[in-house]
Amino acid sequence: MKDIFALKLFTRVARLGSFSAAARECGLSQSQASRIIADLEADLGARLLTRTTRAVVLTEAGAEFLARMEPILSALDDAEQSVRENGELRGVLRMSMPTSFGIRDAIPRLSSFAARHPNLHLQFLLEDRRQDLVRDAVDVAIRLGRLIDSTATAKLIATIPRVVVASPSYLASHGTPATPEDLVHHRIVGGTATAVPTAWKFERDGKESVIQLEPHFSTNENEGAISAAAAGYGITSTSGWACRRELEEGSLLRLFSDWKMVGVPVHAYFPMGRATRAAGRAAVDHLIAKFQKDSKAVPL
Repeated sequence: MKDIFALKLFTRVARLGSFSAAARECGLSQSQASRIIADLEADLGARLLTRTTRAVVLTEAGAEFLARMEPILSALDDAEQSVRENGELRGVLRMSMPTSFGIRDAIPRLSSFAARHPNLHLQFLLEDRRQDLVRDAVDVAIRLGRLIDSTATAKLIATIPRVVVASPSYLASHGTPATPEDLVHHRIVGGTATAVPTAWKFERDGKESVIQLEPHFSTNENEGAISAAAAGYGITSTSGWACRRELEEGSLLRLFSDWKMVGVPVHAYFPMGRATRAAGRAAVDHLIAKFQKDSKAVPL
């Protein structure tokens, strides 16, 4: 078991690029972590990591060892999980997702999952920018919008309806657009590229309308776009679930309810492919079940 722990520690150091960060995850001091890896390298007779004052990087031998070891450790994790009577998951699970989606959709829906697995440490990386999943040691990345890499191991979680919204104060000052074509005469709030493209597509009675729009205000996070729209900056398009609270409160009003917009697909990416730990796959399955249940119970 000591050897397995050393191998797991090595994978975390390699993925995080840091002895101190991996040591904190594993409940060790930095010196303890460094000593364990040094003993592992001595046993193997090979240098796995190059240590500098700025970073810890894999050697050629270390990269080869990591590629071969991670699927084995994942299989061991699955084997351990299969014989655990209560099915409890343990360890650390790092999930990356857009800020708005994480705060409003994923974290609330994963609360019962976390309660069922109290010894599983969930780490949420909330950012609208696309991260380097390998460098950031992400187990599961949740992404909104079309698949960028069709060859990646991914799973569809849900398709979220898209809406166009504006505040009552903005509509009182600038008027309410009657058709999607009227949007060109209004102030537009732009959010992240995946959530709010410059071309908004509408469909009704078999007729499609594509409106090219230039934002008058833009932000790199969807939460900022929703806040700006609620504050009266202009009209924005976002996922219906992301602004559900504002719609219920009345700080935002939905426009063009008789037009349909293309939904926003939500995918889970598995950077490690088939070597993804059982906890990552279980968390995604939990989200899929929750979204399916909620979409039936509270349709937008």
